[in-house]
Amino acid sequence: MRDVQWEHIFDLQLAIDSLPYVLSGLGLTLLISLVSMGFGLIIGLLLAIARASDYALLRWPARVYISFMRGVPILIILFLLYFGFPFIGIQFEAVTAAIIGFSLNSAAYMAEINRSAISAIPKGQWESARSLGFSYWLMMRRIILPQASRIAVPPLTNVLLDLIKASSLAAMITVPEIFQLSRIVAGREMDYMTMFILVALIYWAVCSAMTVLQNYLEKRYERYGQS
Repeated sequence: MRDVQWEHIFDLQLAIDSLPYVLSGLGLTLLISLVSMGFGLIIGLLLAIARASDYALLRWPARVYISFMRGVPILIILFLLYFGFPFIGIQFEAVTAAIIGFSLNSAAYMAEINRSAISAIPKGQWESARSLGFSYWLMMRRIILPQASRIAVPPLTNVLLDLIKASSLAAMITVPEIFQLSRIVAGREMDYMTMFILVALIYWAVCSAMTVLQNYLEKRYERYGQS
């Protein structure tokens, strides 16, 4: 171990000098992750409702979509959107393609989470709402979804953490987020170890902050459930 040249593993001065430049891509990393999470939640909720529907015309397309998106690597989805769609006359900006890809892909996972959370609500809650004359959508909005959201928060937050980490794949379609910028510096300085360790620490810090938010939301919903 005494022969290890630590400056070849992690150059602290290079990391410090490069940090502002790499962090300039953090806004795009968070933009892609949070916007994709928002769209994914909406699409995922609609898919969950369709997946649990008694109508085959709703249920089976939802099942096929969820199966496809869970079975195809997100990188292929990004490549199809950014490099493939121009061949059929549809051109997306890199950031737009990333948001669309991550939204569509994450929606499949969130659909299953939402479906499980909705299914966990006791049947008595459904029957009580029907006996009060609630329509299906009013019952979902007032009774079912508020309770299901408390169950869904922990796994949905895990999806957000996965989105933040997976956003590094957007570098493959030229999005200048933090991983792409770290690759630029690494190539220029010929020091990939330092830059990849630096970007790993940044992802760790961001995900740790999101974990704090997750714990806050879980405690808040726990109080809501007990009130």
